Amino acid sequence: MQSEVAPTRSRTLQVAWLAMVVLIGLNLRPFLTGVGPLTSAIQDEIGLDNRGIAWLTLLPMLLMGIGGFFASSVQRMLGARNILLGALAVLAIGSALRLVAVSGTWLIATAALCGIGAAFIQALLPGLIKQQFPYRIAPVMGLYSAALLAGGALGAQLTPLSVTWSGNWHQALAWWSLPAILALLLSAQLLSRQTGPDKQAMPSLMLLGRPRTWLLMICFGLVNGGYASLVAWLAPFYQTHGWSSEHSGSLVAVMALAQAVAALLLPLLAARRRDRRPWLWLSLGLQALSFIAFAFFPDLAPYTWAMLSGVGLGGSFSLSLIVALDHLPDPRQAGALSALMQAGGFLIAAIAPWLTAIIYDFSGGFAASWLMHLACVILVVSLTIQFAPERYASAMSMAE
Repeated sequence: MQSEVAPTRSRTLQVAWLAMVVLIGLNLRPFLTGVGPLTSAIQDEIGLDNRGIAWLTLLPMLLMGIGGFFASSVQRMLGARNILLGALAVLAIGSALRLVAVSGTWLIATAALCGIGAAFIQALLPGLIKQQFPYRIAPVMGLYSAALLAGGALGAQLTPLSVTWSGNWHQALAWWSLPAILALLLSAQLLSRQTGPDKQAMPSLMLLGRPRTWLLMICFGLVNGGYASLVAWLAPFYQTHGWSSEHSGSLVAVMALAQAVAALLLPLLAARRRDRRPWLWLSLGLQALSFIAFAFFPDLAPYTWAMLSGVGLGGSFSLSLIVALDHLPDPRQAGALSALMQAGGFLIAAIAPWLTAIIYDFSGGFAASWLMHLACVILVVSLTIQFAPERYASAMSMAE
């Protein structure tokens, strides 16, 4: 049966596909990273407490997780093109509605819409990348991850600047609907016009029976829990140290920019070997150092700590996606595995900002939360020892 989205052969089409991947990736994080630097302004206007602010990160990540479990089944019913275009539309609408979000409930509802859109995009796109670029998976996944994380940097940096220009945080958050609309228009032009169901998509239940699927979920979730907490609380953390919202936003932007660079470069370095673990362990080690620094020496070199955390988080994010795709040779099976890893992982990661808020309320500071994430990193290092490439086939034998 012919695939719904056939591999590109023309160089022009390949470049256009890469542009689409980058543009889509840029849209998947600003709705999360733009909120943290505006925490004080949002709380002053609509009265959300710290736990309410945490829901602006927690709820989208929960929905990213839940949506990932259903992505393969929905793809079988609706097809890749319809899902991707619909998800981009939902993401654009969620961002646009922040212009009129006059209460905490409405603002959290817009976060939910953005999370739903991002959920299906993130679940679908890695499989499409493996299908379109079967011999360049690592560099293209690195490009996608870099774009995704660069979008986070732009969200953290440009959103507070937009407030300075407009004097209105609603407008600053809502204008992120514009790049989502551009991504929607480009995707509509490039994706196959065939709109029927994709009957060859991999059923998720087959993969959920493998312990390796759950191990990938746990590792991805613990790593991204650190990302979720830093996106939500790094700016407020430094605001408690006397930083302004604009300057604390620049700190998040430095972290996100370092993530983007690492997400692009580490997969290129890791592409020389099938075993990605040495580079994954390096990125995890940098994360560990940054959490130690945030806990004990936050004011010594804040931008250095942000850069270390960014390199660690960006490298581990992109390499985790590549490791999941490496487990299975078939693009549909690999895409389904990646979707499930992200689904379970984001459900785990979604809890982290909420736990950070609770720990802050009880302890009066953030140090205990950073140490919690340090423990998670150490656990992931011990678990990833099992990701030896020669064991992939036996670990996923039921899906062969």
